[in-house]
Amino acid sequence: MKETATLLISCPDRKGILSEITGFIARNDGNIIHADQHIDFQKEIFFMRIEWSLDGFKIPKEKIATAFSFIADKFSMKWELKFNTDIPSVAIFVSKYDHCLYDLLYRFKANEMKGNLKLVISNHKDLENVVKMYGIDFYHFPKTKETKEKVEEEELKLLKENDIDLIVLARYMQILTPKFVKAYPNRIINIHHSFLPAFVGARPYHRAYERGVKIIGATSHYVTEDLDQGPIIEQDVVRVTHRDTIEGMIKKGRDLEKVVLAKAVRLHLENKILVYDNKTVIFE
Repeated sequence: MKETATLLISCPDRKGILSEITGFIARNDGNIIHADQHIDFQKEIFFMRIEWSLDGFKIPKEKIATAFSFIADKFSMKWELKFNTDIPSVAIFVSKYDHCLYDLLYRFKANEMKGNLKLVISNHKDLENVVKMYGIDFYHFPKTKETKEKVEEEELKLLKENDIDLIVLARYMQILTPKFVKAYPNRIINIHHSFLPAFVGARPYHRAYERGVKIIGATSHYVTEDLDQGPIIEQDVVRVTHRDTIEGMIKKGRDLEKVVLAKAVRLHLENKILVYDNKTVIFE
């Protein structure tokens, strides 16, 4: 695998930004592999993802950030520098629903995901054997309202010890505390049905069936302190009719959840997401 560098950039829009960025790479003998940009004309914000080969690049890898900082300061950029050889470490949180877990375990095992799945955490033991079957470490952290904060401290310690970069909530039926969320800003991805805010709470498919909905869907987003209000990464829908039973709707919904969550995780691991104003810019 040839080593590449990727810049993710957002800044106030003005003339000369694109020229400066591409010029920086060209002057140092970098070969641009991918480049994509977007402008929010209402807020006058420029976004860009640019990836280039480090083969023959004049600036040593460890000095690229320092060299680019002059341009970043000139344009008041918010920016991140990523390297494709840096493989993020991932943890999955799950409760009892297994469909998203099975899907992710397979995708990581098949190297479809550019990440190192290190461990799975659950508040139940139901899926322990499934996880261990894939050779992944399983940790059981039961929780109650009284023990939640203390248990989360233990979980955070474990995550830190394993250098976890991304947390995936694969139908984890627990609400994370603000302290936990703050420890991983824009690095916790959740999945749920797309009936919100219409059908809040338990048994949403039953109430959607009773209401006669014609579309069901799934939403994957980053977790913030506001429940289910974080920046949306990926969504998808499928049509249903009067012929679909509740069980059929649930099955279709779970199929969507697997695909939508997997795509959101892949986009994050491939450094294709920029977050701003509780929204995302997705570079594909």
